[in-house]
Amino acid sequence: MDTEVSDQNSQSTDSDPAMELRDFVAKLMQSPDLESVASEIDVLQSIYGDHAIHLYRSSPGSPRSGIPNHSSNASVSGAIRYEVSLNLPSHEDISIRILVSIPPTYPASNSPQLQLLSRYIGAFGVDSSLFGSILRTFISVSGVEWTPESVCVFDGLQNVLERCEAWYEDKLDREKAGELIREDALTRSHVLVESNEPFASSSTADEKDRVPLDTALPEDIKIVEAEPIVDRKSIFIGRACRISDPSQVPLVLNNLMSERHISRATHPVINAWRCQVGGVLHQDNDDDGETAAGSRLAHLLSILEINNVLVVVTRWFGGTHLGPDRFKHINHAARNALELGGFLEQTDEPRGGGRNAGKGRKR
Repeated sequence: MDTEVSDQNSQSTDSDPAMELRDFVAKLMQSPDLESVASEIDVLQSIYGDHAIHLYRSSPGSPRSGIPNHSSNASVSGAIRYEVSLNLPSHEDISIRILVSIPPTYPASNSPQLQLLSRYIGAFGVDSSLFGSILRTFISVSGVEWTPESVCVFDGLQNVLERCEAWYEDKLDREKAGELIREDALTRSHVLVESNEPFASSSTADEKDRVPLDTALPEDIKIVEAEPIVDRKSIFIGRACRISDPSQVPLVLNNLMSERHISRATHPVINAWRCQVGGVLHQDNDDDGETAAGSRLAHLLSILEINNVLVVVTRWFGGTHLGPDRFKHINHAARNALELGGFLEQTDEPRGGGRNAGKGRKR
């Protein structure tokens, strides 16, 4: 079949990708073997819009891809290639570009291939893991199932959109967690600078009197803080410390609440504690507005048989309800802090506690 077009027609359509695509689809329709491909492109254009799809150029100024045997350097082994530009569903200002390559035997016996052309999604550079997973869209168990004689480009594009959006939101979450940590470090640095400044007045009060007594942390108490756990923009941070008397619990909690970034969290001090004094075991917990969260932490301490410890989890709500997953993250954040503080070494329990186990800082 002769697929060449005149120079005049090329010049008239090249400036209008939508018109060029329609002409291209019309040519495909002339071949019985390519009718299903042509119909699929037509449907995609009606779904995503006239300007979302255009024939692929391998480089600026090169001919656009054509049907098999077209004299184009963008057509490889008879493959049909076109580019789709789509916006992320929940971030409409962020777009991605996807190359669709259709082999000559599609859809009879071969699936298409999708390739991410975008090198950046938003401000984040695309990594090899995301790039590779999109290439494997139709051959991976986590991708889209393809069956012979069925068209599947739309399903593949939607799958790519979902994965790119999840990848982008994960990057945003990690960036936000980093900002919280930097804000925390800046706050601590600011407090240290202030504490070293002399009083403006001639007061002879002891320097420690500058900090309200109900927020001062006892010298023998050291709080460990685990790495943040981030899920759908919600952030969970676990902290733990050793205590020797129940009276120390409100002192620690007040100290944490005196820090602005903690007090502004949705649930600042979800906590549970156990303290053995003499032969008596004292214990309590507080949900801090997250129903049943405190009792779950208490149960964690109980099954681990850890005494003389206070564990606190802070949660910042990210706008998406997590359902039961929130309790999993609260427990993991607490366990990570317990591991970081060495409390799990008191038990025979296998070390674990989530993806961030053993990471964090002491203060």
